[in-house]
Amino acid sequence: MTEETRPRAPITEAAVLAWLETTAAAVEAGEVSAQELIDLLGELRRASAACADASDWLLLAAREGGASLRQIAPVFGKGYVRAPAARLEKLHRQAQTSSQWLAILRHKQTA
Repeated sequence: MTEETRPRAPITEAAVLAWLETTAAAVEAGEVSAQELIDLLGELRRASAACADASDWLLLAAREGGASLRQIAPVFGKGYVRAPAARLEKLHRQAQTSSQWLAILRHKQTA
């Protein structure tokens, strides 16, 4: 896969920080109401949950693709394999494969 066709995360840390800076300036200027902030909070919490679901799918897919827990562990911010192993254990109670997890996510969205 080339650099141009490689899948990218739909959102980046830099994009979130830039949005936060812009939004904070609008709030400080009195341009955003309390209700708008509450609405944004709800949107972000739903987006956060969606990112966590996507992260879980990627974890399953990486393992299916042959990645070891030692390879995955640094992404979890740990130098050991307990964090991804524990997450996989929890995921495996619901789905054994990334395709099963995606089916669960599709069902959640339509429910």
